[in-house]
Amino acid sequence: MAPRLSAEDWINAGLKALARAGFTALKAELLAAELGVSRGSFYWHFADIGAYHRAVLARWRDIAALAIIDDIERTTERRDRLAVLLRRAFLADTALEVAVRGWGAAAPHVQATLAAVDQDRIGYIEALLVDKGFAPGPAHWRALAFYSAYLGLVLSGRRLNRGEVDEFLAELSVLGIAGGLAAPKGG
Repeated sequence: MAPRLSAEDWINAGLKALARAGFTALKAELLAAELGVSRGSFYWHFADIGAYHRAVLARWRDIAALAIIDDIERTTERRDRLAVLLRRAFLADTALEVAVRGWGAAAPHVQATLAAVDQDRIGYIEALLVDKGFAPGPAHWRALAFYSAYLGLVLSGRRLNRGEVDEFLAELSVLGIAGGLAAPKGG
């Protein structure tokens, strides 16, 4: 007997397929075969492929921005939040990020989610910089500089190790883009 899958199972399978094979893998038939179930299970949870794509994108926004922000706010001392966020971003596996951005280049309906995630991230970095004492205007431009550096590295396919991230953040501090980005204790 085939396993009973929830909408959550389908969304998680879609995120894995997206990271592994790109947006062309987000098809009911392909996912059903991978999960060992019929397409009927898919359509039990989603009216059509468009509804499924919206659910996958909503989950990506949650895990790519909102959940990270919430986790840092809950678990990190205020003075360390920016450093923790940047290290986490620059050390993260970016396969899913690259896949969603590729999907956005091919599908205009994905661009709204990308714009929302970009705004969530830039806004949070900006708020952290203001919290560190930067005026709102300079904080905005510095946040944009951090985010541009992040996207540049992601899209280049270059992964940084911990030492490289520390060097990179130290150079940003020297350039005056940010101050106080020493590695937090234990981080």
